[in-house]
Amino acid sequence: MDLGSLVGSMSAWSIIGNLIFSGVGFVAFMYGKKQGRFQPMVIGGILMAYSYFVSSTVLLYAIGVALTVALYYLRD
Repeated sequence: MDLGSLVGSMSAWSIIGNLIFSGVGFVAFMYGKKQGRFQPMVIGGILMAYSYFVSSTVLLYAIGVALTVALYYLRD
């Protein structure tokens, strides 16, 4: 599998979604690490990694929004 075929199969919206949710995940992970809190670290790690395993753009956004909402509501 060559990189051109992998990037060629991604739409602009999936790349944008990947950047947005990975960025949110990175911030959540670093916040959890700095505060010594396990929950934001786990959700942040999942946010950074899940987009590599999801090929549907709609599913990418649905999972990303659900995890971001979970991150918001599961805070202390």
